[in-house]
Amino acid sequence: MRFDALEVAFEFAQAAGPLIKQVAQHDRDLAIQLRRAAASVASNFSEGAQRIGADRLQHYRIAAGSAAEARVQLRLAVAWGYIDRVVTEPSVQLADRLVGLGWALTHRRKV
Repeated sequence: MRFDALEVAFEFAQAAGPLIKQVAQHDRDLAIQLRRAAASVASNFSEGAQRIGADRLQHYRIAAGSAAEARVQLRLAVAWGYIDRVVTEPSVQLADRLVGLGWALTHRRKV
């Protein structure tokens, strides 16, 4: 079974990979934070999918928070002149999508 949030998380990780390398040339610590946030998104969506109840929701919240963190780290890299905004925009949009997916997974309406 395909889990869209996890697939988008992998897409984000793949898109962020070259950006992480570029950021690392200027700021190793920021690159490490970005790499960890990207890994956390995929890891927590995956782990949450295997859990039930509040535990599942907590993993989805962590995944969304990590996506928001990665989005800010990319914007910081642009603000500090490490990388061009045009290059980061697709990854920032994927991070936005991941935040939205995390929100949707944690705020489902009960029918």
